[in-house]
Amino acid sequence: MLFIFMGASCTGKSSAADELKELMDVQVYTGKDYLRMAKNENEAWKIFSEKLNETSSSKDLSCQSIIYVISEKNILPKLQSINDKITIKFTADSEIIKSRFAARMKGNLPSLVEKMIERQLTEWENINANLCIDTTSKEPRELAKRIFEFAKGDSHD
Repeated sequence: MLFIFMGASCTGKSSAADELKELMDVQVYTGKDYLRMAKNENEAWKIFSEKLNETSSSKDLSCQSIIYVISEKNILPKLQSINDKITIKFTADSEIIKSRFAARMKGNLPSLVEKMIERQLTEWENINANLCIDTTSKEPRELAKRIFEFAKGDSHD
């Protein structure tokens, strides 16, 4: 199975992916990790998208799955041609996201970063997904179980 975890920074995508590793055989790619697959970006994307397509065709949770974690909306058009992916949009209260981000930055949240967070939240607002998860008050383990059950139910497009 292919999972696309998408949403603004600090919405819990990577934390949920780490927890999902405990429930199933999954390989996680983030952002532009695919660039390691070839010397130039176009070739790397071609290789990566073939891998994503191959993985998306399997509905067997006992086989290795892929989670592709993205925070940048501009990657979405590249994923349109991949069928049978499970898209999961992560969101959270903006103040919670800012506090999570500040913790990453040792308590300091520069105004430019705060504006970037607000911009990302607005960008992701109207993006549809097979499953939307608000991580404001949920633990990553609980989120991973919900995603796993959703995938098991095969209730996505």
